[in-house]
Amino acid sequence: MVAVSPAIALVFGPLFCYFLCTVACYDEIQMFQLFCAIFWIKKRGLMHGLTFSNELISRDECLLCDFACLLYSLLRSPLDSEQVHNLVHEAVDIETEFVCEALPCALIGMNSTLMSQYIKFVADRLLIALGYQRKYNVQNPFDWMEFISLQ
Repeated sequence: MVAVSPAIALVFGPLFCYFLCTVACYDEIQMFQLFCAIFWIKKRGLMHGLTFSNELISRDECLLCDFACLLYSLLRSPLDSEQVHNLVHEAVDIETEFVCEALPCALIGMNSTLMSQYIKFVADRLLIALGYQRKYNVQNPFDWMEFISLQ
């Protein structure tokens, strides 16, 4: 049993904590801004097949993120808040840059400024789920996204 202890420490040590936070960032921050764009299409009653598929995929991604957050909550030595805030901030920066390039002109009810705010809102929601304080303290600019997780 002594030889197994270092292996267990490695698997459930800081690298695993970082891995879980990274998975949660991907599933929540990076995926949800894409879901938001497609739900914007749904709000307009367009592309029913695409929006239905988006609903199913978003539910799956929510479950993956919830599972990563649940596992993270069970860890005995989670990352300190500065490490997690830095990881989340990096994910927000990457997604904000992507949105500004992918959405260079405003649409009715959606633009890069609102989408950037939504990314920060989602990041704060993730930080709370991981057991940390909010970083951005912004409101959800898209009312139609409030009901997505309730479906």
